[in-house]
Amino acid sequence: MADEIINRVANSKLVTIDLEDYYPKGPRIVFDIKDWLFEGFVLREKDFRDQVAAHNWSQYENCYVALTCSSDAIIPGWAFMLISLHLEPFAKHIVIGSLEDLETSVYQNIINNLEVSEYADKPIIIKGCSKKPVPQNAYIMLASKLKPIAKSIMYGEACSSVPLYKNK
Repeated sequence: MADEIINRVANSKLVTIDLEDYYPKGPRIVFDIKDWLFEGFVLREKDFRDQVAAHNWSQYENCYVALTCSSDAIIPGWAFMLISLHLEPFAKHIVIGSLEDLETSVYQNIINNLEVSEYADKPIIIKGCSKKPVPQNAYIMLASKLKPIAKSIMYGEACSSVPLYKNK
């Protein structure tokens, strides 16, 4: 009779953290102000303020918004601040930059608020290969947060993880 197959991974103290589990729901929007500029390049304050005042901001309810300008225009800082103040009552999170900048900022907030005491003195695998757009920076932030308390940190899957750190 053959020996019983034992799942050593299931019986180990390994803890897997999947950043995809923390991915917040809600649409991601890139808000490009280029169309509100004269000829796509010049910000005329009165015209710009009129556009901001006339815009329907409620359409961004529960959205994550990345503010940008896709032209090479020089945008004064107050312009993005003005837009963000109008978005703030509706949007979940607002940044200036790309969608990746937005995701990085969202994950920075999540990881900063993540309670990690349950992972103290345990071997941890940070799961890779997600289907959702988890930014690479999130993995770095999580590893840095776990390093002071983890027994070890690995990346990947339990069957084929890459060792990154071992507490001596």
